[in-house]
Amino acid sequence: MLIVEIKNGENIEKSLKTLKSKVIKTKQNQILFNRKEFKKKSVLKRTEILKARYIQRKELNWVF
Repeated sequence: MLIVEIKNGENIEKSLKTLKSKVIKTKQNQILFNRKEFKKKSVLKRTEILKARYIQRKELNWVF
């Protein structure tokens, strides 16, 4: 859980901005999005391998 301390007289908008930056840094939105539906381990592994292949092919095309 993220905690943002608000000092006396501090602007609420500034504290919301710090909260937003903390959420982005900890990647909470991405984790929640991935938990929306269950995915089998085999499907996750397959997508990871396909992503790695894509990145390697993209790098090879830049070399030539």
